[in-house]
Amino acid sequence: MVSNFSTKDLVSGGIFVAAGAYFAIEALNYETGTAFRMGPGFMPLLLGSVLVALGLGVAASGWKKPDAEKPLAPTWRGMALIIGVIVFFGLTIRGLGFVPVVLIGSFGAAMASRLNSPLFSIILAVALTVMCTLIFVVGLGMSVPMFGPWLGQ
Repeated sequence: MVSNFSTKDLVSGGIFVAAGAYFAIEALNYETGTAFRMGPGFMPLLLGSVLVALGLGVAASGWKKPDAEKPLAPTWRGMALIIGVIVFFGLTIRGLGFVPVVLIGSFGAAMASRLNSPLFSIILAVALTVMCTLIFVVGLGMSVPMFGPWLGQ
């Protein structure tokens, strides 16, 4: 049976709607306040509502657009690298420090795509490390050391 909608768009839109609705409903347990005097529930309610609207838009975009190709097989390399980067970050951030962990993690995440070359992944990793260091360590004063005790710092 041929369907007249994109299963991928409907499922992803449904996930967005469910996540946004959950956060918006949970935000109602907190005082929302007004736009000029925001309470702790204001932003979660606003962002959850935006996520619901985006999810409805994604689902609607797939309505008269049937899936053209059959689903692709999962890329195990990409999934393993992304999960590995998350685990690596959690296990080594305190020991290695912010800069090495972000550099190695962003390189690994970039290599998860078969479309990225090692040279591009290195350039991307260095750029992300500089940007994240400036934003989180310098700008926001995050309390994680730039280089950790495992590196003799």
